[in-house]
Amino acid sequence: MNKALLAIDFINDIAHPDGRIAASAAHVVEQDAIAHANQALAHARAHGWLVILIKVGFDGGYLLQPKGSPMFGRAQQLGALSLADSGTDFHPELDVAPGDLVLTKPRVSPFYGTALEPALRANRIDHLYLCGVSTGWAIQAAARDGHDRDYAITILEDACAAADANEHHASLRQLGRIAEVIKVAQLRSDPG
Repeated sequence: MNKALLAIDFINDIAHPDGRIAASAAHVVEQDAIAHANQALAHARAHGWLVILIKVGFDGGYLLQPKGSPMFGRAQQLGALSLADSGTDFHPELDVAPGDLVLTKPRVSPFYGTALEPALRANRIDHLYLCGVSTGWAIQAAARDGHDRDYAITILEDACAAADANEHHASLRQLGRIAEVIKVAQLRSDPG
């Protein structure tokens, strides 16, 4: 199998305690999600997997922002998720490498409005490993969309975070029907 690791929305506005919409930041710390994501990134790079870092964000004028969305509708008012400032920079503790593919998404799903699908097809990827924020939204969307596109899906439970542990575990229970859910330490037993 050809594998890819998708690290989703580990950006300042969402995952950093000082972020503008950081509802998941406390759980990121509680889960030690970024340290676990860094372990997964190191494993993926060592085994030649495609590494894709994905962030949500809008142009400086918010022309792609869905104004009527309950989730994104207030982004401009809050000054959040603007690609024109550091809110959409990856969290400073995330291990970003020069060879990583970086994609920007305008919605929850990393497949919507991005080059993710062409990148996966060009690299003959058939198995996606997911980590990021938030388990209940971006990870759910990636897992569901990936599953429906016939990718094998593995979620790295301790490299994900949500608004709280209850939301995180409830999402993983649902996703367990379409994805394998493992801890990052279990990657060591993966032959690559």
